[in-house]
Amino acid sequence: MTWQPSARYPDPAIRVLDPSFRAYHIVLSAVERLYTGTRWGEGPVWFGDQRCLLWSDIPNNRILRWDEETGAVSHFRKPSRQANGHTRDREGRLISAEHGGRCISRTEHDGSITELATHFRGKRLNSPNDVVVKTDGSIWFTDPPFGIAGYYEGDKAEAELPGNVYRIDGQSGEVTLVAEGIPGPNGLAFSPDESKLYIVASRAEPREFLVCDVRGATLSAPRVFIRCAPGETPDGFRVDIDGNLWCGWGMGTDEWDGVRVFNKAGAAIGHISLPERCANVAFGGRHRNRLFMAAAQGLYAVYTHAQGCPYPGPR
Repeated sequence: MTWQPSARYPDPAIRVLDPSFRAYHIVLSAVERLYTGTRWGEGPVWFGDQRCLLWSDIPNNRILRWDEETGAVSHFRKPSRQANGHTRDREGRLISAEHGGRCISRTEHDGSITELATHFRGKRLNSPNDVVVKTDGSIWFTDPPFGIAGYYEGDKAEAELPGNVYRIDGQSGEVTLVAEGIPGPNGLAFSPDESKLYIVASRAEPREFLVCDVRGATLSAPRVFIRCAPGETPDGFRVDIDGNLWCGWGMGTDEWDGVRVFNKAGAAIGHISLPERCANVAFGGRHRNRLFMAAAQGLYAVYTHAQGCPYPGPR
């Protein structure tokens, strides 16, 4: 894939759609490509205590590791059971949504893997897609059937459950249903104060961001937060400390593939163009102000004046 970083500042790939975005745009910063060679990159997660980023290459059945000090990329885990989204729990352990394993798993400090959720009411989960951890230790995840639709991102199988959103209790491990009837539940993230949960409905026509009020261990009925224009395709996203949503974005065009930024009122304020569709993002670096963007074939990064919401455990 032909791509060159901008030779001048400001980088024309970073576009201001509303004047408020200028507060987050570092004019003397350009988009960097850190790696190319995935088939479908997904689920980046930052490990500040190890100064590295992990992200998934689902069709190649591996989790990759990018080292901040050297820039080297290595295999963290292969096979990965087609892991997709990742986060960290309150003890700093890796929490993964697995297509191939059809589960939510936890990588223990000794490297062993614990399956936290595989079934709901006796029925097999479909292919958990994305996952977040709340500060109370509970784990929330989406479960669309994307990974069992064929043999490219998992193993083909019949869905036993509709696409839902679930919660795993941080103490008992009980799995409960928190949102149902969402067409293609995909990326999800809490607002900075955890009073709201945003969910991408990636099979709605047109695509939508939904929002629910968090009521302890339950959610209010979902309501539309952002209705996308026809053809716009949101995926995974993260929220910064000011409540802005930084979302992997794709329309199949050079103009709009990349990352779209929305403010907490749901208005688009900025866009970071990439030469390919972006699937998911994560904030990292010492100050959580470096945005890592996992795209189809490459991993990209850019420094910003935004700070991502911290993970609930060690960083």
